[in-house]
This record gives sequence, C-alpha cells and structure tokens, in this order.
Amino acid sequence: MQTFIHYLLHFGAIGIIAYVYWPKKWFKAYLILFATMLVDVDHLWANPIFDPDRCSIGFHTFHSYPMIAVYFLGAIFVKHAILRLIFIGLLFHMFTDGLDCLWNAYL
Repeated sequence: MQTFIHYLLHFGAIGIIAYVYWPKKWFKAYLILFATMLVDVDHLWANPIFDPDRCSIGFHTFHSYPMIAVYFLGAIFVKHAILRLIFIGLLFHMFTDGLDCLWNAYL
C-alpha cells in the first residue's frame, strides 16, 4: 500500500497541482512537475542506491533540510511562473518522500 500511495502522489497528484496552478496549460505544467523527479539523481550517490527502509529526507544531497528550505523559499518568493512551479514540484516531492519516512517510522 505504501508504494501505491507513494507513486500515486508522484504521478497522479502532480496532475491536480498542475491543473490548479495553470488550468489552460495543465499538461505543460504536469510535464514540468514530472521533470522535478529528476531530483532523485542524488539516490545514485548512495550505497546501496535503493534501500526501501531508508528515509530520503536528510540523507540524500538534494533531499537535505537546507535544500528543502531553498525549495520552500523559492515556492513562496520566486515570481517567474515556471521557476515557481519547479520549486513547488520539488517541495511536493519532498513531502511525498517525507510521508514514506513517517510510514516507515510509525507503521
């Protein structure tokens, strides 16, 4: 169930965010949000690359707390629509990965 919810958020919920953010260009917004999943490139630097019990938040470079603060501030203060959407996508990605951390810790 955890994996299903994780990928539903990564692939499905971003469609809702895209439509709410940019209704007339929702598909373009969806592709931009989808592209923010490239943030997971930092998983390639870990050993092992994939560990289902590891919390990404605070472990991987682009999933670190300072980077999350950058994503948060960018989502609030950046005025350029596409850049703001990228920050929103990165922040939502951290939220989704953070849910996994909670799931692993408490369930």
